[in-house]
Amino acid sequence: MRSTNPVLGENVFSQSGAFADGQVMTIQGTVNKCLILLALVLVPALWVWSKIIQPAAPSVGYETPAAVSNPAAVIPFIFGGVIVGLIAALITVFKKEWARVTAPIYAVAEGLVLGGISAILEMRYHGIVMQAVGLTFGMLFCLLMAYKARIIRVTEKFRAGVVIATGAIALLYLVTWILGMFHVNMPYIHDSGPIGIGISLFIVGIAALNLLLDFDFIEQGAEVGAPKYMEWYGAFGLMVTLIWLYMEILNLLAKLRGRD
Repeated sequence: MRSTNPVLGENVFSQSGAFADGQVMTIQGTVNKCLILLALVLVPALWVWSKIIQPAAPSVGYETPAAVSNPAAVIPFIFGGVIVGLIAALITVFKKEWARVTAPIYAVAEGLVLGGISAILEMRYHGIVMQAVGLTFGMLFCLLMAYKARIIRVTEKFRAGVVIATGAIALLYLVTWILGMFHVNMPYIHDSGPIGIGISLFIVGIAALNLLLDFDFIEQGAEVGAPKYMEWYGAFGLMVTLIWLYMEILNLLAKLRGRD
């Protein structure tokens, strides 16, 4: 049983250990935890959003629906959220039984990051955030329905293909980050030209396919009777993929809007 999600890797359930109370992981329990984590992402995201964007006065008109304050005010929240989120994610990966505590911390930290980045992009491209949110949850719903109806089946070949593609993307991210430390820009990655948009479309597609593998991972975990705390871990893994998908869609939309 495998997932390309780095926190939902092969043998996670088999390594989760024995449990004394006899309570086991269920799909409904994992869904409930996903909803809790989603709320914990949204609340701080909206709070940070309000630090930059406030409703405009009625006299401003339709074309300028928001008043904008200093975007620098949210930079500390973005960097702080990145650091705390990374630490919480690493702890969750290595101490899965702590997921009921660390997963909510991760969700709150990522909410600060998403709220700040979304608000900054909204200042530049009005309406982009609602488009990204709609596309993200639209993809989530469609893929979940396709998975439940077995229109798309998660086979070993399917897993292998997504594993290879996700690994290539991770390597691309790493190389881009290392080159950035030396002030060297990776060609095409951030461009709004056809190649740059094509790369973003590919990454969005792979991120979406990871949702299917995460659904399969959670379903199999419930079938084998994994420990109850793995509901939090499964929800955490799904949230990691969902946040990645949203950020990539936001990046793609920004490239498309940048061509105007």
